[in-house]
Amino acid sequence: MDAITAVITQSLILGIMVLGVYISYKILDFPDMSADGSFTLGGAIIAISLKAGLSCITGSLLALVAGLLAGLLTGILNVKVKISNLLSGILVMGILYSVNLRIMGKANIPLFNENHLFKTNFSPLMISLILLLLFKFSLDLFLKTGMGYTLKAVGDNTQMAKSLGIEVGKIKILGLMLSNGLISFSGSIMAQYQGFSDISMGIGTLVLGIASIIVGRVFINKIKHLKETSMIIIGTIIYQVTIYIAINIGMAATDLKMITSLVIIIFLGAGNLKGTCKTNWLRRDLHVKHSKPIKELS
Repeated sequence: MDAITAVITQSLILGIMVLGVYISYKILDFPDMSADGSFTLGGAIIAISLKAGLSCITGSLLALVAGLLAGLLTGILNVKVKISNLLSGILVMGILYSVNLRIMGKANIPLFNENHLFKTNFSPLMISLILLLLFKFSLDLFLKTGMGYTLKAVGDNTQMAKSLGIEVGKIKILGLMLSNGLISFSGSIMAQYQGFSDISMGIGTLVLGIASIIVGRVFINKIKHLKETSMIIIGTIIYQVTIYIAINIGMAATDLKMITSLVIIIFLGAGNLKGTCKTNWLRRDLHVKHSKPIKELS
């Protein structure tokens, strides 16, 4: 039971990160590879903040600001320097690797003896849930504002947005800043939860985020009146539980990357198969409806 609680708690923390990936990948259609570096950046910032005697709240907010700056850099490289989406993210990811090592001073910093967020009387599960819901509802409210609709318009159709006089570059930079800010904040919370910050803790962040979005949209999208942000949070929990089950049925921890890829392939395949079946069913239904009057006339 404790193991399941730990998996759910970790899923909720990662859910904040997935919300960030959702902004860049799903809304802006921008596969931002700098997410891997931003997640570690949050862990690095919180580690040195706690070691310096700052409160966990201050350290987490500093991690959020650092993520905003990382997103700003990615946006500038893409919008101002005209570097492609993928390459700009890869370049910032490489820059952040060196920056994170410079901040931490070494590859791993333990936080077990520091007064972090999870050394309180509240359960880690409750703390993670409150933080996730805070960001989830804040993002839902933002997406209902004029700026939120503008962000969606830029992601859906850039040319149309330009024709409407929208400054696409600035909106894209804003979206990348919000995305990396959430990812970095999630990294700071994860470092506190696991009790250490490691230079490799962000590896696979973007893949994990995309996988959670896919799982949520494939299997939860039939529920009416459920927001996409809720879908991807549920998808994150399902994905993490699936990985946990895969490891506990005998697969080695060294096979984690392979397990991750297989899970994504299975969920993607199931989603595509469902879409194909639905299309075939609609075609048969339309064929029956249109052919029936012809038979009656004859």
